[in-house]
Amino acid sequence: MRIANCDQRVNSGQVSMRAVLCGYYGLGNGGDEALLATLLQMLPPTVTPVVLSGNPVETAQRYGVEALPRKAIGPIMQALRGANVLILGGGSLLQDATSRQNPIYYAGLLVLAQWLGLKTIAWGQGIGPLNHRLSRGVGHYALSHCNAVSVRDSGSAAWLARWQVPGMQAPDPVWALEAVSVEGLWELPAPRVAVALRPHPWLTTARLEQFTQALVSFQKATQTCVLLVPFQPSKDLAIAEYIQPRLSGPSRIYALSDPRQLKGLFRGVEMTIAMRLHALIMAAAEGCRSFGLSYDPKVSHLMTDLDLPGVDLNPQSSGPRWPDSPEQMTTAWLHVYANGESPSPDQISSRIDRARMHQDLLRDILTSARD
Repeated sequence: MRIANCDQRVNSGQVSMRAVLCGYYGLGNGGDEALLATLLQMLPPTVTPVVLSGNPVETAQRYGVEALPRKAIGPIMQALRGANVLILGGGSLLQDATSRQNPIYYAGLLVLAQWLGLKTIAWGQGIGPLNHRLSRGVGHYALSHCNAVSVRDSGSAAWLARWQVPGMQAPDPVWALEAVSVEGLWELPAPRVAVALRPHPWLTTARLEQFTQALVSFQKATQTCVLLVPFQPSKDLAIAEYIQPRLSGPSRIYALSDPRQLKGLFRGVEMTIAMRLHALIMAAAEGCRSFGLSYDPKVSHLMTDLDLPGVDLNPQSSGPRWPDSPEQMTTAWLHVYANGESPSPDQISSRIDRARMHQDLLRDILTSARD
């Protein structure tokens, strides 16, 4: 892992360039932390990263990198002036479903870096939804002036095609993240099932109650140990704490801060039920069968790509609908548990190899930036 030899690389005098990394980092989201860990893993050893973070002290300690507050204009300007490259690092950054500020902030950083003469890379992006004209305009402008763009799904590739922006599509970089075992996991009763929910307006109180009843019945029928995995504890933990007391069988809440351990957790489970995109990606990468609960096109794209069973929470969706009763949901899960297929080793290997295309893109652009 990159962290282990960071000081050695700096001290040996091998560093020849600096790259500013920006994303939804340091804000407690396991998926975005996994993207950062993967990006650091994929960077050439001759590059010194400077990470823009919501918690720079924690980011610096966890990854052994220089980190700055993500919205501190003065330090960011200073970092950009001393850097060669800005990397917009992975995830659903150019989207306005959660806030119109997202595309303005991230596209603004790209444009600022471009004006300052840095090379810019939009890496492992998930583009959209972009519902507002301003969001589409700034996203189009910023990406069209990047030196390289890579996206992680067909929906994002469609935005590039619509804008006539050259780019590469490859599986989400987290497929290639190095996983680390979770201490004590194998001491829990087997078989194990992981559950990763997140709050969303479509996950109403009634639906959460229905989900919980279905999970209680599922656990009784399968005699499984349920692992509740809040990917963003500040938002997801309350849901896990609502569900756990209702379960009659063994269970545990895993709020892991190391994204490599988060991925390693899925090595020890038989099945995953998840809303979180990176829970489904990590589960698939570790050979676990899954049931998806889509609240966003990015989850639907993944479910289609992997041919995952699941439901769509969007009441207007034309996809598989939320079941009418807990019994129907339990039955669907039991079918996946008994008959569902995990990704084959060849499927996993293929996606990991193609995810490393994001690394090849970094190497090519960063080599040219150094020259």
